[in-house]
Amino acid sequence: MRTGQVAEAAGVNVETLRYYERRGILKEPPRRSSGYREYPAGTVQVVIFIKRAQELGFSLEEVQDLLRLRNNTRRSCKTVRNAAAGKVDEIDQKICALRAMKRALSKLITACDDESATRECPILEALDDGSERKNR
Repeated sequence: MRTGQVAEAAGVNVETLRYYERRGILKEPPRRSSGYREYPAGTVQVVIFIKRAQELGFSLEEVQDLLRLRNNTRRSCKTVRNAAAGKVDEIDQKICALRAMKRALSKLITACDDESATRECPILEALDDGSERKNR
């Protein structure tokens, strides 16, 4: 398959394929005598795997590890499970951080008297001097 065909079948941009090649996630395919890249048949499935893993929050480095596990016939499901469990822990930490950010912004919004002059705006003051961080 040529680059455009792979990209279309996998639902990505041609530049995405080239980026994956530069990062070493996809092997650079051999070229035809015409100069066109000729991707192996399984490339579409690999690209779909990469995109699905990214949608679940895995970084490209982590995706490379998952691909190595995917291609290792002696892999242990436990290893893959541990990677997924680690990602869940990371997501939980991000959720906690987002909730803290939401609480801080909500406090600032509540403290804001929208009739005040901009110079006295508690939101801008907190951003200027970090006072919201100090008040947590």
